[in-house]
Amino acid sequence: MSNEEKKTTPPKKGGLGRFLFGKRDEKDIMVEEQIQGPWKTVMKTFFSNKISVISLTAFLLIAAIVIIFPMFKPVVLSDEETTQQNLAPGRDFMKIPAGNYVKIAQGKSFGMGITEDGKVHSWGNTRIGRVNLSDIPEEVQKAKIVDISVGIDHVLALDDQGKVYSWGNNRQRQVKLPSEVEKMTGVKEVHASTQVSFIVTPDNKVIAWGNLNIFDYMASHGYDGQIEKLVVSSDAIFGITTDQEVVYLGRQKGFISTSAPQGVKIVDAAPTAKSFAGIDADGNIYTWGLRTYRGEGNVPEEIPGKPVKITGGRYHYTLLLEDGSAFSFGDNYFKQTNVPSAAKSDVKDVFSGYYQNYAVKEDGSIVTWGLKGYLMGTDEFGRDVWVRLMNGGRMTLTIGAVAVLISTVIGIIIGGISGYFGGTVDLLLQRVSEMISSLPFLPFAMILNALIGSSMSPDQRIYLMMIVLGLLSWTGLQRLVRAQVLSVREQEFVVAAKSIGVKEGEIVFRHIIPNVISVIIVSTTLSFAGSMLTESTLSFIGFGVQPPIPTWGNMLYGSTNSVVIQTYWWRWVFPAIALSLTIIAVNSIGDGLRDAIDPRSQER
Repeated sequence: MSNEEKKTTPPKKGGLGRFLFGKRDEKDIMVEEQIQGPWKTVMKTFFSNKISVISLTAFLLIAAIVIIFPMFKPVVLSDEETTQQNLAPGRDFMKIPAGNYVKIAQGKSFGMGITEDGKVHSWGNTRIGRVNLSDIPEEVQKAKIVDISVGIDHVLALDDQGKVYSWGNNRQRQVKLPSEVEKMTGVKEVHASTQVSFIVTPDNKVIAWGNLNIFDYMASHGYDGQIEKLVVSSDAIFGITTDQEVVYLGRQKGFISTSAPQGVKIVDAAPTAKSFAGIDADGNIYTWGLRTYRGEGNVPEEIPGKPVKITGGRYHYTLLLEDGSAFSFGDNYFKQTNVPSAAKSDVKDVFSGYYQNYAVKEDGSIVTWGLKGYLMGTDEFGRDVWVRLMNGGRMTLTIGAVAVLISTVIGIIIGGISGYFGGTVDLLLQRVSEMISSLPFLPFAMILNALIGSSMSPDQRIYLMMIVLGLLSWTGLQRLVRAQVLSVREQEFVVAAKSIGVKEGEIVFRHIIPNVISVIIVSTTLSFAGSMLTESTLSFIGFGVQPPIPTWGNMLYGSTNSVVIQTYWWRWVFPAIALSLTIIAVNSIGDGLRDAIDPRSQER
């Protein structure tokens, strides 16, 4: 190659650097314009903006989560659990400390256990109101504890001498020991329930104290001196006599009191919230009470072994089988009946409570299954905030999307017709648009809500909100479309279409509108965020989607109380973050599209 050729030939770009870092050859600006179409240029400009890309990624991630998650975990509108009210975020309900445990008692959000050395350990969310149940009294720490029972907000313990200890909330006198119990030794059993405490004395009698007005117990039950074991639910009590018969110890006479098995010798029994179950010496299982409340009383036909012990949770039972395996049945909303493979062999004891299970193995290790906690806590009805946040997000996004779709269609039609035809048509349509845009939206929605009242179902109210949002939010888009059509309708391609006889409707919607689609996309994107915010505003002030159907707006509406704001922060922080991030992301996407479509806007 001559020296002259070397001077005129441009150097090659790329090489190893291109291979490693993906650099492409630079092109002449005229060549670039010939190769890239306008939309490719728009997309290139959009994706070169880091904020727009991050916003788009965040929005797509949020949308995917709130759309996919409810398919696997739909919200149960009738779900309400008083024992799980206002629990703080956490996943430590079964985070049991290391040790060789001989007894475990599970509370609504915490656990208490006794190790072989008689020491009491606690885990989970032990703070109930102003009381922290992990503050174990010094006398309990010094004693050798052999039995323990937990209630809603208090704990009973029993040492190796049969002496009773108690601590926790004493508002209903459930912690203060009666004088006769305080001096007593040789106590056989302790049971803590809802604001009530029970013991079985050495002479097989039952002593109860606390708020007995809310508990179905009758002191003169007629079985004093015969009770060997108690079976205590949240509001009812049965006893197992020294002859292994099941007897009712309550006041009320009805189905629960008469549904217990008769003429059967029960060796072990356990309660759930609404039912009871027991096993006999042959391993047969008997259930009574409200057995079909959540299906916990429906005993499976096939149980892979002979039960030797039974324990109960809130709505499920767990069995210890003779072959050293665990088996659970009943309600499975929190996976509390999904027994892990590790708990199907070498198990020497099982313990259950609420929605948790523990299997103590021969080597001292513990296998747990069930509810570990709530990622974002619970609300005032005991509902999982995370589940409601995901399902509420889908509802909020759906309402916003449908409302924007309606307003976009109307805005394109009105703006296209008004801008193309002009004259009287334009004048009439613009005055209608001004009338609608002058309506005060929030007062109008309130008046509409008051007129409708309870005459519409919750689903019908949701559809109505979508329609109202769509019908009242098209005016801004139609002005933009009209302005764009006015500037395009005199261009050559429109004149050419008229000259060859193309119908005017086709000219507007097949030729002009596609040329102004960029403005429509930007406006629609920004309107989507506005519709979501409007829906949330309406729900927040109580005029939108009504609970128990969740939306981000009515989740915030349920957190307006000053006590909630100060004490139960998770009930408003997470919905507020989700709504803010989504709206910011959508607005940033709209701004990025506007900048990409109209480069002059970047000069401001």
